[in-house]
Amino acid sequence: MNRQEGLGRPGVRCVLSGTCKVLRRGGSIRHPRDKYVHRRHSDRSPWSVFLIFLRLGLTSFGGPIAHLGYFRDEFVTRRRWLSERSYADLVALCQFLPGPASSQVGIALGLSRSGYAGALAAWAGFTLPSAIALILFALGISNYGDAISPGALHGLKVVAVAVVAQAVWGMARNLCTDVPRVTIMAIATCVVLLVPSAWGQVGMIAAAGIAGLLLFKPTQDGAHDPLPITVSHRAGVIWLSLFVALLVGLPVLAQLMPSQTVAMVDAFFRVGSLVFGGGHVVLPLLQAEVVPSGWVSNEAFLAGYGAAQAVPGPLFTFASFLGASMSTTPSGWIGGLICLLAIFAPSFLLVVGALPFWERLRHSMRTQAALAGVNAAVVGLLLAALYQPVWTSAIHQPQDFGLALVAIVALMFWKLPPWLVVVGSGAAGWLLSIVL
Repeated sequence: MNRQEGLGRPGVRCVLSGTCKVLRRGGSIRHPRDKYVHRRHSDRSPWSVFLIFLRLGLTSFGGPIAHLGYFRDEFVTRRRWLSERSYADLVALCQFLPGPASSQVGIALGLSRSGYAGALAAWAGFTLPSAIALILFALGISNYGDAISPGALHGLKVVAVAVVAQAVWGMARNLCTDVPRVTIMAIATCVVLLVPSAWGQVGMIAAAGIAGLLLFKPTQDGAHDPLPITVSHRAGVIWLSLFVALLVGLPVLAQLMPSQTVAMVDAFFRVGSLVFGGGHVVLPLLQAEVVPSGWVSNEAFLAGYGAAQAVPGPLFTFASFLGASMSTTPSGWIGGLICLLAIFAPSFLLVVGALPFWERLRHSMRTQAALAGVNAAVVGLLLAALYQPVWTSAIHQPQDFGLALVAIVALMFWKLPPWLVVVGSGAAGWLLSIVL
């Protein structure tokens, strides 16, 4: 077919004439992939990063594993901020560090897109929706507690049994895969029950790390892509030094300057620095800090933990509920904000500080061996929390056991969303209090 014949065909003439119109108007022909290029360049401002993560913070139900799936779909598949291998390596780094893995991945993604301001914007967008909801719930309980059915609140305590049991089962299957790991888990459970204090838990985690060094021989990982995040070694040292200074200095400051605010910052910063293995592990550490001291009642603690399952976003926002529920000032909105910032501060410092050294850490067999022991121990910590205080505070009668069993089946086998199970358990608790 010659050129004249091609121009004579209606379909070709239509395409060419349309193209000529575009060119005559000063336009350009855009390839379909141009929209992805435009998207990649239009979401580099901190405000754009905040809005992207705000949408995720409003819709990301299902816990940290589900959050990582949402992030992969958004930033690897749709927006192409980084490659599949780079994302897998970033997840590995954040699972290696203490703290909430999904929030840390979000902080690192914001950092890669828009620097330190982007990291803060990503954290704020993903965290604030659930934090605000839990502070409002805490204020509702404190101001209108008499108007809320005790049966409904008890239903929230019962559903916490199902949530923690599911977490223990899932983590044990992944992290306690052989006899030495199961043994470490069992020893950790017994030690924490016999020594019910925050320092007993910290000592057990340290001992498990030493046991991991002696017992485990991990294998070397395969090839990977470098992370698309540039942080200098000098900056990394500064951030890590600040983390260590706060972790060591805050307890000293709390002794030298007795203050409720300093004590709260110290407690929540320490918890955020020592949580390995996922969001649910924060339960025993927080309970050891706020309940024995009388800051928050055990009933309010468990009711808030149950409510935290019904909101999207990271489980660490449970700290905002506890801050708003404090029996002494600061409490309310100010207390919630203080505890929220304190528990997430270690995550920011550790992620930004560890990024320059991750290539060396990921190849360290000794580091991986110690982490294997620590992960087994945190399953034991969570198992101890399942018994005390979760089970002992919620299961008193046969109907409590039956409701917890139904909730476990709904979560693990019917695969219902956690928020629906939480709402249903609250309604069932209210109904049982009327009927029985």
